[in-house]
Amino acid sequence: MGYAAAMKVVISVDMEGVCGVSSWVQVSPPEFGGLVSSAEYERARERMTLEAAAAAQGALDGGAADVLVNDSHDTMRNLIPELLPDGVRFTSGNDKPLSMVQGVQDSGVGALLFVGYHARAGSMRGPLAHTWNGFLRDVRVNGVSTGEYGLNALVAGHYGVPVVFACGDDVAMSEITAELGPQVVTVAVKEGLSSFAAAHLHPREAQRRIREGAAQGVRAAGHATPYTTVWPASAQLSFNHQARADACERVPGVTRVDAVTVGWSSPDAYHLFQTFRMLAKVGEVRLDG
Repeated sequence: MGYAAAMKVVISVDMEGVCGVSSWVQVSPPEFGGLVSSAEYERARERMTLEAAAAAQGALDGGAADVLVNDSHDTMRNLIPELLPDGVRFTSGNDKPLSMVQGVQDSGVGALLFVGYHARAGSMRGPLAHTWNGFLRDVRVNGVSTGEYGLNALVAGHYGVPVVFACGDDVAMSEITAELGPQVVTVAVKEGLSSFAAAHLHPREAQRRIREGAAQGVRAAGHATPYTTVWPASAQLSFNHQARADACERVPGVTRVDAVTVGWSSPDAYHLFQTFRMLAKVGEVRLDG
């Protein structure tokens, strides 16, 4: 038996990067009201699940012994479990200790796969490009702008787990290759035309390519390198309003960099990630007084 044959795999599945998605209406659970459509959301969550299923089947094709699919979008209750391959486990609920990469800390996990991933905040042509929420303008680690993919890869690297596969829009795939390196097999399921438009593959073709790419990534996982940076690392968050930085500046260990930016230092990826999550929550202040 080879390395992959005894390996556990975690799949982090988001929704904004899924084939056919180009509007917030499609990815917004209707329970919160606002500009939503139950019909649009239901179709998008089905395609999200089918892409996760394709990646899971690909991981199994590549020799993985155990596959955990981690619902990583919004409420993290989007997956339709019955559409996943038999034997695959899944997590749901948005209060998970490691959020989008819950499961990478488990013993025996040898690879992390990204499904439905999107470009970072501020990316040109990236459909629904953002980082974590709608008011973070930039996230930098040791001076390098990154997105959810980079933060999640650092957490996985903290536990010795490499990212070996990613799928989503073409802008996100280019950003992932630039930051995480060519060891990550990427599949672009759509071409970004603007923030709210894309040219898509047929969903079944997207799922076919995802399955093939995931298998390829898992087969090569034994030679992949976990992602890291220089520690201790400096981190900065820039917001869309100075009031958010006002609130975050009051957190011990956090300093003001400029009107809309705060910074801090972290000894490792776990500390960086949890500090980031805390500040993203602290920054949720009302702007109407």
